[in-house]
Formats: sequence, C-alpha cells, structure tokens
Amino acid sequence: MTKSFQILTVLIALSTSVFGQNTFTLSSNDLGGQATINEEFNGFGCTGENQSPQLSWKNAPVGTKSFAITMYDPDAPTGSGWWHWVVFDIPASTNEFVSGAGNTELNLTPEGVIQSITDYGANGYGGPCPPEGHGLHQYIITVYALKTDKLGLNESTNPAVVGYYLWNNTLAKASIVTYYQRSKK
Repeated sequence: MTKSFQILTVLIALSTSVFGQNTFTLSSNDLGGQATINEEFNGFGCTGENQSPQLSWKNAPVGTKSFAITMYDPDAPTGSGWWHWVVFDIPASTNEFVSGAGNTELNLTPEGVIQSITDYGANGYGGPCPPEGHGLHQYIITVYALKTDKLGLNESTNPAVVGYYLWNNTLAKASIVTYYQRSKK
C-alpha cells in the first residue's frame, strides 16, 4: 500500500468520524418558517394567544449539566433587539418543553427551572409583536447546553446579565429561526 493511499484512507476515516457525528439539534413540532397567531403576543396592540412553541433537543455534548433557552428578535427597533423568552436552570435530564411551557402559571416546566424577565417586563414567554408595518422580524430561539447545573441567578435577572452567564458556561448551542410580521390595520 502506498503512503499517499494510507494517508487518504486515514483522512476519509477521520472525516467520517468528525462529520458523521450527530450534532446538538433543536426542533419544534409547532414552528415552521413563520410564527402564527398562536405564538403572537397578547398585548402592545397584538391579539395573539401568546403560547410558547413546543421545543425538543437532542445530542447534547458530553459534560452538559443543564440547559437554557432564549428567544430573541434582533430586528426590533430598539438599538439592542428584544428578548422574548429567557429560561435557565433546566435539568440535563430534560430534552423537551411542551407547547405553553412559557406560561409560568401553568407549571409545565421541571421544578427549579427559572423563567426570568423579558423585555416586556414580565416573566415567561412573550411572543412576537413587531410594530405594525415594520416588515418581517426574525425570532431566534436557542437552546444552550451548559457546563453548570445552576447559573446562580433568579427570576428578576435581566436578559443581558443572563446572556453574560450563558456566554461563560456554554458548551454548545442550537437554534431555530422563525419570522413574523404585523400588517397595518
């Protein structure tokens, strides 16, 4: 066997093991390319059902001790985007949130999960509600695999501080992007 053939064989084996691995993945049975009236916020002039989508994730990296979820709109006309959902201290044994889990009154998340304040000034999920006529906004829903079981924060912690702690503790993350716009009435 020639040396170049041996090297080629090793490279093929390495690429299969590296690229053939299952990756950390987030999916939803509720979301497609665009959010609907089901996810839309109910307030600020919006009349949606404000129901957080079903989410499931798989193939978390080794060493994952907890998860976090965020939903962010970078297109909000604020200069800093808009945080719609900030959830953390999700046990590593959890791999799904059911539809409506963002409603803190329903207690649909595991014990100890914290849903901190959003840019709406409330805890839990706050759906899309872009300004009328502002065009399509993108909503990035991200699940984070974390190297710590608790962030040491509470339900009053603002999204920027939570983001800082996520940045310092993330092993991997996976996202879904969906879009939504309000038409002028």
